[in-house]
Amino acid sequence: MRGAAESGNDVEKVRPAEKKIGYCHACYYCGDHEGQCAFKDDMAELLQKMIDADILVLASPVYFYSIDAQLKAVIDRTVARWTEVKDKDFYYIMTAADSGREAMDATLASLRGYAACVEGAKEKGVIYGTGVYEKGAVEGSPYLKQAYEMGQAV
Repeated sequence: MRGAAESGNDVEKVRPAEKKIGYCHACYYCGDHEGQCAFKDDMAELLQKMIDADILVLASPVYFYSIDAQLKAVIDRTVARWTEVKDKDFYYIMTAADSGREAMDATLASLRGYAACVEGAKEKGVIYGTGVYEKGAVEGSPYLKQAYEMGQAV
């Protein structure tokens, strides 16, 4: 984020865990109500930001070989206006306690699965933060530098 901002980009970090975003109930209320969700929470604002953004950086710890529940809820809730989320550059950042990248294969497949549904999506970068378990363990690792340089290149 810092690298992208220093390169002159407008950036915003959104932490789904700090927002009130419920999971999709597949009621398809949105289909009959011009993309409005039946649930009135923070997702409508976030979805508009996703639609307006040129770049989406999806970051998640690896939980049982997949993304965390909060990011999954965000992805699923984009169904309300998913055809408007288009022409995005995607970057992925994953962290896991495991020291091998293969532990992140399913997580990356989940992130790529979402992008595969986004018209005009382009994958631009992936960071595999392996061996990162405890809070703060990423400090002093090469992953922060990788993320900074990836941001600078935007």
